Amino acid sequence: MPNALSVIVVEADRSRAMQIVDSLRAAGDYEIHVIADPTGLARQIQARQPDVVLIDIENPSRDMLEELALASGPMDRPVAMFVDRSDDGMTAAAIEAGVSAYVVDGMQSARLKPILDAAIARFRMFQRMRTELAETKRALEERKLIDRAKGIIIKARGVDEDEAYAILRKAAMDQGKRLADVAAALVTAAGLLS
Repeated sequence: MPNALSVIVVEADRSRAMQIVDSLRAAGDYEIHVIADPTGLARQIQARQPDVVLIDIENPSRDMLEELALASGPMDRPVAMFVDRSDDGMTAAAIEAGVSAYVVDGMQSARLKPILDAAIARFRMFQRMRTELAETKRALEERKLIDRAKGIIIKARGVDEDEAYAILRKAAMDQGKRLADVAAALVTAAGLLS
């Protein structure tokens, strides 16, 4: 992220929005844009591509919370939500919707920077976890393909598993391709021939 974090503040009340802007300016170097009307929020956020979205609402309903969270792109950036009151289960619903920080009892100037820092850190941690999970799933799928390709080679050539793997690996090296790509091509070709 650049030196000056870009922050979108979603707040309908002008005086509260100015209080948040003043608190942010006092806390650090931020590029701030206020959105007073959440209509078309997703489009407005997409156009600005902020580093962080800060949402301040009094008492969100579950539907409003999910709509705001989805519109603010919680998988793309940290989202901090400040609420005055919260019903049972709202914190869990906010976290499930992807909100990085859900703070009850409203926005307080002194807590703003530490909460934004925590939201950013938490977002980055979850982003790493999502990346690791995707890589693990991809590796598992590739392993399954390689095993299927080895099975095809074992059946076609009458060799053992180690030799089938060696044949597959040599084909990948000869073609300058990844082992999983050669395995996928073999599995596809075998599917067409059967």
